[in-house]
Amino acid sequence: MAKERRKAVLELLQRPGNSRCADCGAPDPEWASYTLGVFICLSCSGVHRNIPQVSKVKSVRLDAWEEAQVEFMASHGNNTARDTYESKVPPFYYRPTFSDCHLLREQWIRAKYERREFTHPEKQEPYSAGYREGFLWKRGRDNGQFLSRKFVLTEREGALKYFNRNDAKEPKAIMKIEHLNATFQPAKIGHPHGLQVTYLKDNSTRNIFVYHEDGKMVDWFNALRAARFHYLQVAFPGASDADLVPKLSRNYLKEGYMEKTGPKHTEGFRKRWFTMDDRRLMYFKDPLGAGDLAWLSLAPALRTPSPVGKSSSAAGSAATLCWTGSRHPRRATTGRMASPSSRQSAGSCWPVRQSQSGGRGQQLFGRSWTGPCCPRSMQWKPTSSINPSRAGPGGPRNPDSCDLASEDTAARLGGPTARGGWPPGPCPQGQPRSGAAGT
Repeated sequence: MAKERRKAVLELLQRPGNSRCADCGAPDPEWASYTLGVFICLSCSGVHRNIPQVSKVKSVRLDAWEEAQVEFMASHGNNTARDTYESKVPPFYYRPTFSDCHLLREQWIRAKYERREFTHPEKQEPYSAGYREGFLWKRGRDNGQFLSRKFVLTEREGALKYFNRNDAKEPKAIMKIEHLNATFQPAKIGHPHGLQVTYLKDNSTRNIFVYHEDGKMVDWFNALRAARFHYLQVAFPGASDADLVPKLSRNYLKEGYMEKTGPKHTEGFRKRWFTMDDRRLMYFKDPLGAGDLAWLSLAPALRTPSPVGKSSSAAGSAATLCWTGSRHPRRATTGRMASPSSRQSAGSCWPVRQSQSGGRGQQLFGRSWTGPCCPRSMQWKPTSSINPSRAGPGGPRNPDSCDLASEDTAARLGGPTARGGWPPGPCPQGQPRSGAAGT
């Protein structure tokens, strides 16, 4: 009889929705909460054990099942539980997966079953009110020590601020919601609740590392996502929630150490921490660096009209390096140091294109790079400032026109893209819409 009941439970796993963990989506769950009627994975079952007043778990394959428990599981299941316990999840609330950190998954489970936040919306106030104030442990930039700092998040001002002293009238830093990202980094920070917050300051990517002793760090995380969500709703009134949610926060695609050489041939290789963030490759002095040293945009190539008789595919791939140091690297097309008259200021880019057929190879950070515009500069540069007489794959450029911006810059500033061309209105720097870039 016990084998028949265990077999009946195993057959329930074949029903729609039961083949993945009800909480994190991991495939092939082998545990079940017989008081909630859900099938869960081994990792999530550990969280359920910590809330015995709500959930009691058993192994699907190893434990003995009673007839009443089998009937309860058959009458419920993951889809039914999802309709009950996730009926009012805000669109900005982060739904963790099996690859996310333990804190996110734990608080997601407790919010659903223990606190019942998604069946009683009034319990969502800590992260949906539009204002949050409290103390977090923040890592110091110079000494690396974590100190208690007051943080204030206000949607009305569109910013996250922190103060060095409790009685300080002016914040130490103001992080605009528009350019803010948050991601949990427990291994990097060395705390299970560690959160990395990234923002832009003076066209440079800055990092702060914070944590809270309990699960309130997840409330801060979702409050930041809520602020971003409401900002994007105003900025893009025609966009759907499904379009906006992926833009609220993002995890890094890849991180790790690599060795890089300096801009001079005489400089040796140095160990640096590299981060791939969306279409941007940045490097820092170390994993907990406060600001990037330089970054490379991996935006897709932008096509330009071809001269008569030549293929437009010669434009090749495009990327942009923002040189944020004080030294000027070599110009890629000539292998010579650029003359003072042709140099741009530190933090800007020298756009050139590289054909698909090869030629001198592109080297990272200080040798050569390609691209029509520097996304970090937050502006379009007139082609006249980068030697407009040079004839690229798209033919000679008109010195009175503006360069095409990369896709991420165009989306942020309303500029031209490879797909849509120029939007209605004048050129960003008042230049006529003529030449290759204006088509």
